[in-house]
Amino acid sequence: MVERRLGALPASAEFLRRLDVAEIVDELCPVRDVAHVTHGQVIEMLVANRLSAPAPLVRVGDWAAEWAVDEVFGIEPELLGDDHLARALDAIAPRLEEIVGSAGARAIAEFGIDVSRLHWDMTSMSLHGAYEAQGDGFPQVRYGHPKDRRVDLKQVQAGLAVTGDGGVPVFHRVYDGGAGEVAQVVGAMTALRKMAARRDFLLVADSKLVSYPNITALVEAGVRFVAPAPAAKIPDHLYAALDPESAQVVHYTADRDTGKEPGERGVYRVLEDTHVLAGPRKRDPVIALRRILVHSTGNAAGQRAARDKRLRRAAEDLDKLQRGCGGRFYNTAQKVAARIGVITKTHRVASCLRTAIDTDPTAAQL
Repeated sequence: MVERRLGALPASAEFLRRLDVAEIVDELCPVRDVAHVTHGQVIEMLVANRLSAPAPLVRVGDWAAEWAVDEVFGIEPELLGDDHLARALDAIAPRLEEIVGSAGARAIAEFGIDVSRLHWDMTSMSLHGAYEAQGDGFPQVRYGHPKDRRVDLKQVQAGLAVTGDGGVPVFHRVYDGGAGEVAQVVGAMTALRKMAARRDFLLVADSKLVSYPNITALVEAGVRFVAPAPAAKIPDHLYAALDPESAQVVHYTADRDTGKEPGERGVYRVLEDTHVLAGPRKRDPVIALRRILVHSTGNAAGQRAARDKRLRRAAEDLDKLQRGCGGRFYNTAQKVAARIGVITKTHRVASCLRTAIDTDPTAAQL
């Protein structure tokens, strides 16, 4: 009697067949007729391996012998040695973008995925150890701006596009560790439009999308987009001058408020205006964008509570400073002013805290 683990291999095999993964890889990366296993078959095995028993890419043949790979895929475990895996991975490396795009297009057609709205975002993966420079055309492991703030580690970056229809991933791309995220939007948009075979899809991204070159390319390509405006591009006085009561109430309930009484739920109000984006050169045409400003009573209450907490902590430090004025460390107005600057910066209250220094020895207030 022979026992092997089955798990989700039949399901993996069915999805791989419907996506034509092996056929796509073999068409782009053919092997000699004498080969016992094609690159496409090896890549299918690696996908099945990751879906059933994710582990570092070693001893894949042992995994195949333990699992029902031969029975489901018709591939002998002995053919999944390190040499076969290495040759397959080396073969697909220069054709990855074509393979990913073809597989994504096949998924859209085969499963009827709605690609009228696509969400795009990038992340970083910090790495330990030493990495030699790769050949030209391949993503490089470099220092950058990691999402986990480990600036002491090198990284690579990856972008992922998922559909608004079920969050199905249909496209991904790997980037240099030092690549600027804002500069990758146009390339991703071009690839997504080609894969989706349509011009009218809606691209949803984060604030890195909002730059003059990106917006210019999206407008010229006729691609609609939605992205949060970068905070640095909107001055604080614009928000301060707005009247929330004059905005239109939106009938929307946040997930966190679904169990609350109607009177306890957060209220959302919106205003619409125009955001003007100027180019880096004077002769560049100005782009006018539709901008939606949203006010949330829940967010406002949270920010107010956080601000009050920072002010209380700053006030405690200022009380300590006041008691130490005239002593050994704070015997001049300049030293007191410097310490006040440190306190307001540390607690992030410089914009909402006002202080005055009185050098009158009879004064009792700071």
